[in-house]
Amino acid sequence: MRLTAQAEILVAHTEAVLERLERAEADLAASLEGISGVLRVAAFQTAALALVPATLTRLREAHPGLRVEITQTEPETALPALVARDFDLVIAEEYPDDPAARPAEIEQAELCRDELRLAVPRSALRRLDGPGASLERLADHPWVMEPAGTASRRWATTLCRRAGFEPDVRFESTDLLLHLRLVEEGHAAAFLPDLVWDGRTASVALRPLPEEQGVRRLFTAVRRGSGRHPAVRAYRDALLAAAEARTRPRMWGGGGRFRGWERPPEGLD
Repeated sequence: MRLTAQAEILVAHTEAVLERLERAEADLAASLEGISGVLRVAAFQTAALALVPATLTRLREAHPGLRVEITQTEPETALPALVARDFDLVIAEEYPDDPAARPAEIEQAELCRDELRLAVPRSALRRLDGPGASLERLADHPWVMEPAGTASRRWATTLCRRAGFEPDVRFESTDLLLHLRLVEEGHAAAFLPDLVWDGRTASVALRPLPEEQGVRRLFTAVRRGSGRHPAVRAYRDALLAAAEARTRPRMWGGGGRFRGWERPPEGLD
């Protein structure tokens, strides 16, 4: 089935009407004293862990009348739900060479960049010692990745293929804390973002990735026309402040990009 030319015209007008309604709601809210009401936010796991709590603290102090409801869900689910009006704001991510779709009904705003790193068990460190170390040395090592079809999985698989191998993905989960646990216990290698650590000392050895492939983009998305709603603006401001205040993880493993490791601290070798 396909829309007729006349139906396409009606759809275009409907999108314009909905945007005007969003703008009208924003203007009405801006005319009131103080920021109140309910703001429904969707966030993926690492953003929910590392950024959302500090954002809520800032909002509680600045706008106690605003009720913020948080749902942890992946962008693949959250962005269509935003268009369907199930959420008012979505925190989403975009991986290198895998641009996120930009529906006409959605407005995006930059949030921050989050570095991605190779995480390896201690038992695999010897593979990465010495000159010329590269990702290829983990070609036969087990991996944990997010499920097939996700942006993270597409990016990770492409990175391994560029290094000349197909990753042996034995474990699949959207829970990055499970990824970390499997690396800690020596069962798999993984790609982990810095937000996992939230400024804490890393518990596994981390190796920086090639610069053009080692950073994901975080952004917020709202329905077109609602970006100037006072509650949306207040949340975005608090979220941006929380992102700017975050610190990089403290690492015991190191070295340059695909170069030799430094020795771990006493007790970690």
